Formats: sequence, C-alpha cells, structure tokens
Amino acid sequence: MYPKAFQKLIKNLASLPSVGPKMAERLVLFLFKQDIEKIRDFAENLLEIKNMQVCRKCFNIAEDHLCAYCKDSKRDQFSICVVEEPLDIISLERTKAYNGLYHVLGGVIAVGDHGTALKIPELISRIENEKITEVILATNPTTEGDATALYLKRKMQPLNIRITRLGRGLSTGADLEYADELTLSEALTNRKVLL
Repeated sequence: MYPKAFQKLIKNLASLPSVGPKMAERLVLFLFKQDIEKIRDFAENLLEIKNMQVCRKCFNIAEDHLCAYCKDSKRDQFSICVVEEPLDIISLERTKAYNGLYHVLGGVIAVGDHGTALKIPELISRIENEKITEVILATNPTTEGDATALYLKRKMQPLNIRITRLGRGLSTGADLEYADELTLSEALTNRKVLL
C-alpha cells in the first residue's frame, strides 16, 4: 500500500481524461524519482494554468483578454475558421495553410440539443460586426460535427457570406487533434462550399 500522499496524487491523476489508475500510478512513481526542482517547476506550471483565461472574442485559450491570433493584425481579418475546441486550433496552425481568425464553439450539437450552450450567437455577431467574408466550418467529421456544420450553415445563410467546410482529407470519425499536418493542410486547401 502506498503512503497517503501517493494515493491522493494517484487519485488526482486518474481523474484526468485517458489516464487510468495504472497509468496514474506509473506517473506518480516517475514524479517521485525526480529531483525537487523539477517537481517544483511542474507544480508552478500546473498552478499557472489558473491564470489563463478565455479569449473574449474567439473563446480560445488566452493569457490576456484576447488570444494571440485575435491580437495579430497580420492575419486575414475577413476569414473565420470555426472549430469545436482550442486543441483543434493548434492542429490547424501546424499546417501553416491558414492565416485567418478562429472561433471556438465549445463543443458540438448533441442529439436532441439545439446548441444553446455553444458560442453560436457570438459567431453570428462577429460575422456581422467584423465584416467577415468567409467562414470555414472545421468541425470534426463525425455525426455530431456534421450536424453542427449543417446547423451553422442554416444560421449563416442569410448573412450572404461564403461558407466552406474542410475537404474530406479527414476520415469520418477522426479528431482534428490527432490528424497529421499534411492531412489537415490538404483538408484546408480542398475545402468546399457547403451545399
């Protein structure tokens, strides 16, 4: 049986997504073997996460009121790529194929849901107020992602803008987070107007 401090840390780590009790146990044992400076640095970085905030404009992770992409005036200010979660932005940025703005929905529309918790009204407001000419729907190619893209298309049609969807270089059921740069780059390059 492990000491109480070990047990508490194992329980904390096991509560993280994709980390089971055995993996948590291995991580705690690994951390136990590290020198005090590495542990202190790890703990400080962990606490620093609480100083992060959500970008007021696009809902990405930010150090300030606006994220780095919203602050960057060199980016295409007339194009918004709509994603489900902030991790999707990181994946798309690795491709170096897109230089516009982003909008994080905060999830997808689930069965029987009308997306009330998603940042859809804020997206519509941005399109109207920022004179956006193209919206790229980069939701995951899943049933829920496709349903969300179609719902967004219907909501945005009266706005008279170009609405595109990532090309199907991505396999159905895939997560943007795990897609390689070449696949994402092709999907961005071959995006199609949503019919």
